[in-house]
Amino acid sequence: MDHLSIGEFARESGLTPKALRLYGELDLLTPAHVEESNGYRYYARDQLERAHLVARLRLVGMPLARIRSLLELSGPAAAAELEAHWRQVQVDNAARREIVHSLVLDLRARETTMHEPTFHLLSAAVRHAQGAREQQQDAVYSGRSLFAVADGFGDATSAAATIASVAALDETSPVGDPQAALAEAVTVAAASTSGRPGGTTLTVLWLPEGRGVSAHVGDARLLRVRDGEVTRLTRDHTLVAALVEDGRLTEDEARVHPHRVLLNRALTAGKVMGGRPEDPQAGTVDLREIDVRPGDRLTLVTDGVHAVLDPERLEDILTDGGDPEGVAEAVAAEVERAGAPDNYSVVIVDAAV
Repeated sequence: MDHLSIGEFARESGLTPKALRLYGELDLLTPAHVEESNGYRYYARDQLERAHLVARLRLVGMPLARIRSLLELSGPAAAAELEAHWRQVQVDNAARREIVHSLVLDLRARETTMHEPTFHLLSAAVRHAQGAREQQQDAVYSGRSLFAVADGFGDATSAAATIASVAALDETSPVGDPQAALAEAVTVAAASTSGRPGGTTLTVLWLPEGRGVSAHVGDARLLRVRDGEVTRLTRDHTLVAALVEDGRLTEDEARVHPHRVLLNRALTAGKVMGGRPEDPQAGTVDLREIDVRPGDRLTLVTDGVHAVLDPERLEDILTDGGDPEGVAEAVAAEVERAGAPDNYSVVIVDAAV
């Protein structure tokens, strides 16, 4: 029989065996054959087209029950059902936008309490390598008070140019709001991609005068280790990450989804990709104040690290003690053991009294 085992079908379809079992239970992708003696599942090769369609429909956030109904329709009827789903998504998002706008105004009106700096000394280490890629498109910066990683795409210069633009902050002290200063630096960094054939992600950690702020766009990550616990301080700007957060895609589906690296926000063509049509730069870079205390470990990684290493394994390394040099080396060694399929960068920053 020209059948694929569930493992083979999972690799060719980009779906996990766990997702395939779920889809089988829901009659979305019923195995072509199941061995009575052991329950092994086999799929026909011509089922791959249906599997790819299910994956793409999941990428736009369509619920599994609605996908099942769509798959029973003819081409034109299925297209109409998808359009109806998308119209509803747009209406829902418009309603949420009004709620968010109101909440933002309420939150900004609240009083804030300024805290005195609680840390003064920083020690840092970097590991940065090309991996199996034909060229190095990552860029990294580790300075006095500013640390950044960028992951370029399309050419080998966008990430480096962007990092060079934000690095100028390392020699300045903020007057007034450090978030505003960082936002301005990111605007300059975005302009550095103008005229280049590609673009880049960018994640920046700035710790001026014992205060912490960050800027983030793309799918690099900023992590904080405190009291043995790891907290992610950024969210991935990818389609699958948005769907996972919305409960429309499972972590297992996202981890091997064929479009898992598709960015919906990045710096490209002199601006921030992913803005609203009427204001391309508004609200597209995540700016936030970072609570940093003595003893905290801040870590920046590109997806050449976090997409390759099992999350639990990365957390084990980051919480295992040791100085930044030893931890950065341990992360790099683990990525290399995993084959280092991509460019990778890691910056470890420890805050002391």
